[in-house]
Amino acid sequence: MLKALGKELAAAREKQGVSLEAVAGPAKISGAYLHKLEHGVVNNPSPRVLARIAAVLEVPYLRLMELAGYLDEAQLAEARARKPRPHPLAGQDLTAKEWKAVGAFINELVAKRGS
Repeated sequence: MLKALGKELAAAREKQGVSLEAVAGPAKISGAYLHKLEHGVVNNPSPRVLARIAAVLEVPYLRLMELAGYLDEAQLAEARARKPRPHPLAGQDLTAKEWKAVGAFINELVAKRGS
């Protein structure tokens, strides 16, 4: 299973024509770790790491989770069938002042992430 994950990652990276480091940096992992993933050496890749790699390589996260052995066929089908629920504020008209407050809150959250 992990060999298939590695092949999928390598194929996606090669399709984009990018280096290990070009994927590893934005995914917040080392090039050496990505190399080990691509060669099936890593036994338990973190779902968080897989999510970041999926975003960088623009591949389906659920596919990587399946190949890593985190989801069986039934779990994968269930996850794909789930519909995302809209945020409670979706469709709400906010004033300019409210949008500014939302932006300030998001900036505050992002700033705290680095702490």
